[in-house]
Amino acid sequence: MSQLPTIFLSHGSPMLALRDSPARRFLQDLGSSLGRPRAIVAVSAHWETMGAPGVSLASRPETIHDFGGFPRALFEMRYPAPGAPEAAERAAGLLEAAGIRVGRNAQRGLDHGTWVPLALMYPDADIPVAQLSVVRGADPAEHERIGRALTALRGEGVLVVGSGSLTHNLHEFRGQDLDAPAPHWVDEFAQWMKARLEANDRTALLDYRRGAPFASQNHPTEEHLLPLFVAMGAAGADARARLLHASVEHGILAMDAYAFE
Repeated sequence: MSQLPTIFLSHGSPMLALRDSPARRFLQDLGSSLGRPRAIVAVSAHWETMGAPGVSLASRPETIHDFGGFPRALFEMRYPAPGAPEAAERAAGLLEAAGIRVGRNAQRGLDHGTWVPLALMYPDADIPVAQLSVVRGADPAEHERIGRALTALRGEGVLVVGSGSLTHNLHEFRGQDLDAPAPHWVDEFAQWMKARLEANDRTALLDYRRGAPFASQNHPTEEHLLPLFVAMGAAGADARARLLHASVEHGILAMDAYAFE
């Protein structure tokens, strides 16, 4: 079986599920270009655990509407994909073999960091999906290590998807239009990340907090960038990033997506 790439997606606002945008159209085409994996392990910024990563073993994961203040139609949406407990248990075993403690969660469903992009990529909801958490307080290097432990999944037909946001400072939202231009501090950060990702400069990337321009302004907290480091690690040490999509929503949300291969 040929190796799959690993993917980092910026999932933006939950309204991505309903509202047309360049990022939405990109995701609608992405599933067919990737092909059909045996299962998906999604690392979502919206599932944080303490002390160790968690895997979801639910065989019928519920659709979690972990947001408020959006149209009723969004709350009525369901993504009834089957769970992937075998892929989740395999991921847990790989993590433990690498000396990484892991929690198992029998009930965790699919939060919007997972189901919103997957509903666009694979609308038939017929590919088994499991979630992997990010670890609150753990740094990019630890998340890259978590990803490295999962490298074998690429050759087993499992697509590892990191779902977060290349930039994510909602405190800067002032009601900007969907197509509002990015301020310089968003654009400069995105361009710095692109250059280092394409060069596979992992030393700089893992220390982005000190080296990237406006890092803390774009990520007051890190949870939305941490899935990128898991996806990067899961592709292997020599994998380079390829930019799949770049756009900005509401001026502050860079919707960039990368494949690591």
